[in-house]
Amino acid sequence: MLGLLAELSLNGIGASLGAAIAAIGAGIGIGKIGGSAMEAIARQPEAAGDIRSNMIVIAALIEGVALFAVIVCILALFV
Repeated sequence: MLGLLAELSLNGIGASLGAAIAAIGAGIGIGKIGGSAMEAIARQPEAAGDIRSNMIVIAALIEGVALFAVIVCILALFV
């Protein structure tokens, strides 16, 4: 019985760490995108609209991947 409880707690720790790493990675990625976009807008203010729209699309793709990773971690916890 104790072995089963230890296995369940290790599964929870692993799923939590996986979700945390996915969220941290997404945050770092979006931060880099935002910083690079602001630098690009400062260099070419006339292209601000195009840069901003591309930045939003890429940020949405990163968020989608991070959400997918969190869902996989949750599924791994219960399967």
